[in-house]
Amino acid sequence: MIILLLRPALILLVTLTVLTGIVYPLTVTALAQWLFPYQANGSIVTVDGQPIGSELIGQAFSSPGYFWGRPSATEPQPYNASASGGSNMGPLNPALGDAVKARIAMLKAADPGNELRVPVDLVTASASGLDPDISLLAAYYQAGRVAKVRNLPFAQITALIERYARRPWLWIFGEPRVNVLALNIALGQLTHAITNG
Repeated sequence: MIILLLRPALILLVTLTVLTGIVYPLTVTALAQWLFPYQANGSIVTVDGQPIGSELIGQAFSSPGYFWGRPSATEPQPYNASASGGSNMGPLNPALGDAVKARIAMLKAADPGNELRVPVDLVTASASGLDPDISLLAAYYQAGRVAKVRNLPFAQITALIERYARRPWLWIFGEPRVNVLALNIALGQLTHAITNG
């Protein structure tokens, strides 16, 4: 009698385990590899055949000659994809206020002549702590510092930002932004071309 009651439950358990634990993941993986191989394999960016990062995960740039991304909330190292998550600090948390003030001071120290207002995405982490993009305002805020350090015309740096700017999807979804890694790679190639030209 008990076996008759358990039999449908066991059949359902085995069937759903096979469907959701084997068939579905293999189907989704195969479709992703077939339709979106670049994205499915991590959107790895290569330079001269060498992988240098992912288009989807921020990188820790600290040299004043490069554009800096959003702060990372991951521990123990920044932009650690295995520790993705926000800082969970609310707007009334004094630790968040202190962190923002420290980041503003760091940005002002790196570019003391910059009188522009510091964009919020340069002093606050994203929800994932891994955001690879910054707003166009954040990129333009840093353009003067980068141009000065690299001894390049300001207009050339802003033209580079415009060239790599990503507009909202379908012109309405999201904000204009720029991928920091792509921008810094282009900046390095521009500088290399100038010094070798």
